[in-house]
Amino acid sequence: MTVRQGHGRPGAGLLVIGDVVTDVVARYRTPLARGTDTAAEIRTLPGGAGANAACWAARSGCADVRLLAGVGADARDWHAERLRRAGVRARLVLAPGAATATVVSLVDATAERTLLTDSGAALRLPRSAWSPELLDGVGRLHLSGYLFYAATSRAVALAALERGVPVSVDPASAGFLRTFGPERFLAAVEGVETVLPNADEARALTGLADPARAAAALSTRTRVAVVTRGGDGALVAERGAVTARIAALPARALDSTGAGDAFTGAYLAARLRGASPVRAAEAGCRAGAQAVRIPGGRPQPE
Repeated sequence: MTVRQGHGRPGAGLLVIGDVVTDVVARYRTPLARGTDTAAEIRTLPGGAGANAACWAARSGCADVRLLAGVGADARDWHAERLRRAGVRARLVLAPGAATATVVSLVDATAERTLLTDSGAALRLPRSAWSPELLDGVGRLHLSGYLFYAATSRAVALAALERGVPVSVDPASAGFLRTFGPERFLAAVEGVETVLPNADEARALTGLADPARAAAALSTRTRVAVVTRGGDGALVAERGAVTARIAALPARALDSTGAGDAFTGAYLAARLRGASPVRAAEAGCRAGAQAVRIPGGRPQPE
């Protein structure tokens, strides 16, 4: 892919193109009892990898955060209001015939989450939603990897990629990535500046079991690869070599839902302020440690 110069005026803003999701988070302490009841604490919360990252970028000091995402009429107003409260300027596009994406997040006693996903409107963002003018005043563009897993939303992502601002991509889902095809995904995101996978996604993309080797390999396909490793922190690789190993901050984990999105949002906010990838990854680890202490994938209102 040839990255063309955009027509927008570069600035300090962040544009995220991604997903808005209604999260149903179920936290349970005992093993799931098949065929009967298991006691759980259940909450309905706003979520979505792209929307979460945008909210954490705003919380991390980015004053101009924008979001483009597809939603259904069923929950557009609810999501728009919560994004507004979080400091995100959202353009939520109705996807005809589709409900807002819903994810059931099953969170066990170790804070690990298992996701049941109905992508709905998130993958039906129409190509007509994209316009180069959306990049006016934008200094960085971030794409949720979920966009690439359906033809309709992928057309929007590919159109946005062909612009002249630094672009980052979060692969978003190891499961969807394996189904889509790792090499196909890497070919689609050719030309991006930064890829931000977790360790499982990095393994899926490279076939390498060691996260450090995977990070190094990915950074030969993009300028920077930042691999998050949960309680083991993060790895930063640039131009084929690991340049930093960032330790995680101690945190009593309640729910790991959205911890990677928190990392991404804080990382991007720091990069917009001029931080190096290593310093930005340190900021990301701090946000991730905050995220695992609260339920759901968004920062709590101040």
